[in-house]
Amino acid sequence: MIEHSHNAETNQDQGDEGHGNLTSISPFFIVKDLHASIAYYVERLGFRIDFQGPPEDVYYAGLRRENASIMLKAITPDVLPQPNHTRHVWARWDAYVYTVDPDALFVEFQGRGARFVKELSFIDQGLWGFEVADADGYVLAFFRLRE
Repeated sequence: MIEHSHNAETNQDQGDEGHGNLTSISPFFIVKDLHASIAYYVERLGFRIDFQGPPEDVYYAGLRRENASIMLKAITPDVLPQPNHTRHVWARWDAYVYTVDPDALFVEFQGRGARFVKELSFIDQGLWGFEVADADGYVLAFFRLRE
């Protein structure tokens, strides 16, 4: 049996105050062509490269835009990307990013030539935003809560 502590001192949610232990999480996507995937994130979605490696044979990379980060890795030619929606049609997102101003970001991504799966709208009940597909078909949802 798992016991849960309800002690306010030890089990306090400190998310937005910056005092918590966890600071970020990055989805790690397997990609077909690392250079094409990096180019899509940089050119279409405005990310920047944090790192690539190893230097002698680059097969993984980390990209960031503000507080959102993505890790990409090319394995071998026979290990291909497998976005969630290709396994289960109802599992359409591979990552979602809470976005302060989805309207402005949507306009920016339009100008950059991003590939939209769902344009700016209520993408789900109470979620205002949009969905894009990356170079490998992974779907990222950018949204904010709105009634």
